Amino acid sequence: MDYILDTHVLLWFLQDDEKLSETALNIILDKNSEKYVSMASLWEISIKNRIGKLPIKDGLINFFDEVEANGFGLLSIDRRCIEIYNKLPLIHRDPFDGMIVGTAIFKNMTIITADENIQKYNVNWVY
Repeated sequence: MDYILDTHVLLWFLQDDEKLSETALNIILDKNSEKYVSMASLWEISIKNRIGKLPIKDGLINFFDEVEANGFGLLSIDRRCIEIYNKLPLIHRDPFDGMIVGTAIFKNMTIITADENIQKYNVNWVY
């Protein structure tokens, strides 16, 4: 099965945060599951780092290298994902989460997320 990590799940995993559920951790560590991160998440992290809301201890470049070193595939923002995002109901107004939802729908992926707003969409999710 293919999974896309919500931004907070990626951060919790890389920071060994106890907020990460056992289910999410087991999926991420499972060598047989394909795990991906959207460029929307990396863009969001970059923005928050730049404005001081999310300091990255070892710098952004090292953070990106750590994402890849952990075996996460990177998903570009495809035109079709944007089209799907644009048609989503406004349950959740966060554009980065909307792109993750749009990508998951387009690529038939399951989102790993603790975000209750994302869980309200007609999309596969687990946490």
